[in-house]
Order: sequence, then structure tokens, then C-alpha cells
Amino acid sequence: MTLTDTNPKTKNGATKATVFVDGGSGTTGLGIQERLNLLGDVTVKHIAEDKRKDAGAKRALMEEVDLVILCLPDDAAKETVALIDTIGNAAPKVLDASTAYRVAPDWAYGFAELAPDQADKIRTARKVSNPGCYPTGAIALLRPIVDAGLLPADYPVTVNAVSGYSGGGKSMIASFEEGTAPAFHLYGLGFEHKHVPEMQLYSHLTRRPVFIPSVGNYRQGMLVSVPLQLDALPGKPDGADLQAALAKRYAGSRYVAAMPLQNDASKGGKIEPEALNETNKLELYVFASDKHHQAVLVARLDNLGKGASGAAVQNMRLMLGLADT
Repeated sequence: MTLTDTNPKTKNGATKATVFVDGGSGTTGLGIQERLNLLGDVTVKHIAEDKRKDAGAKRALMEEVDLVILCLPDDAAKETVALIDTIGNAAPKVLDASTAYRVAPDWAYGFAELAPDQADKIRTARKVSNPGCYPTGAIALLRPIVDAGLLPADYPVTVNAVSGYSGGGKSMIASFEEGTAPAFHLYGLGFEHKHVPEMQLYSHLTRRPVFIPSVGNYRQGMLVSVPLQLDALPGKPDGADLQAALAKRYAGSRYVAAMPLQNDASKGGKIEPEALNETNKLELYVFASDKHHQAVLVARLDNLGKGASGAAVQNMRLMLGLADT
């Protein structure tokens, strides 16, 4: 997915694309800022601290830039999008990192590897919603096997996941770093986690999945897993069939890799969550047992990389027509 247009149309005849990150003090915003600082083909515009909540000043700045990245709570993101909509033809493109628009039909979903034409949808969209970290892993695993007919859309899917504490916001980060948090805990046990709607929609599931997230006492890195009873699936596929569907979907992808089938019990069947930290990579595994007709699909990613800031910069470059780096 390499773009060749390294001279996108920019405002005011600028030689570089201009970007404004609104709400850059959280973990996602800081990660985006760090990545943007390493780029030589993007200029980042800033607003004075005392003007952050000044709608007029923010509107004036947004009129000058090519793209705005929103790293705000949902309600604040909606307010800013409404403000952008008043700008008219001078409005910048918008990339929203909140959950406010992830299932909105008039927004492009920012998982470029979702389908063969998804990168083009992002490239041409005025408004793109950056995916959630957990859904990125779950959708990457589920969508190809649903599309291939290996997993029925109404199958009772369960998604289990563990993340480093950096994905939980300032209060959670503080509790772990101060030593007041437990070593590990499940959460979302009220079955209303905000990531479930996008997980279901973009996986092409007609039945709402059961999603059980958890947090471990380490900073970042994520595993998302989906257990399957293979003899309960139509056609009774084996692990090789599942791995082949993943490999076909992500063939040639720069950031998403379908790893070789893991069906050798002698290797111990282990995987840890931190191996891809500080990258925009996503690895997909099939652990399978022919003896027991069972499999576990596992996605490994950095919840702050491909699960947040890394994906945002990847989407930004698509939206601005910049060459992939």
C-alpha cells in the first residue's frame, strides 16, 4: 500500500501538508505528536494554551490546515466536528481518534487493511474514524474468516484480550505506576464496552460478540484472542484453513502479517504481548489442535501503535496523499 504522490495539494501554497492535533496531552495525542516530529513532509500547527477552548481561535487555525487530528473525549470531538462543518469549502479533513464516529455511516473506518478497497476509501474521505485498539486485533482476525465462509456471521464469538495499562487513561496509568492497582484485572463485565459496536460491525458479525478485556501490570502491548471449536463450524475447517484465509487477506501488507500456523504442541504454545511495542505492526496467529479440533486466533499489537497513534499517522498519510514511510 505505497503511495506515489509526495506533493499533495496543500492550503496557501504550502510545500508541506499542515496538521493540527487537537487534544495532544493524552497517550494517543502524545504518541501522534512524537511520530509527527520524526516526519519531514508534514508541518504541525499549534494553538496557544490559553486559546484551546476559544472556538473562534480554533476555527481560525483549522481554516489554515489540511487536516485536523482529534484526540478528545467523544462529546468534545462532536463539538469540534460541528465547528469544522461550519467552515464550508475551507474545512480541513478530519481524523477522529475518539469512539464518537466509529460506526457512523458517513465516516470512513480507519483500518486500512480491513478490505482490499479500504485504503482507497480512507484516501478519498473527508472524515475518518481511527479504530479502537481491541477492535483492530479482533476485526483483523475475524473479518477474513467470516468473508471466506469459514465462520458463520451468527456464530457466538467470544473475544478475550489483555492490554498494558497505558490504554486506560491518566488515572489508570497513575494507579499502576504508583503501585496501587492490582497486578491484573478483568473489566467490562457489564457487557457494554464501547468497542463492541465497531468490533461487530466491521467483523461482519450479525450476533453481538462477548468481549472480555483485561489489564496487566505492564505499560503497553496487547493480545486479542478468539477461541473456536472447529468441529462446530460449517465444513469443519482446520487450523491450516484459517491461517490460509488470513494469509490471503493480508498478502503484501506492510503492517499486518499472518504468521505461520502454530500447531506443534512441543513448542509450548506461548505468546507474550510486548514484542511489537513502538511499532505500527500487527501479527496474526492461529494456534490449532488437530487432536482436539480446537483453535485460538491471536492478534498481537502495540495498543499505542497500530492500536492508536501508529494507525493515526498511517491514516493521516493516506488522507494527505503522502508516500508511505
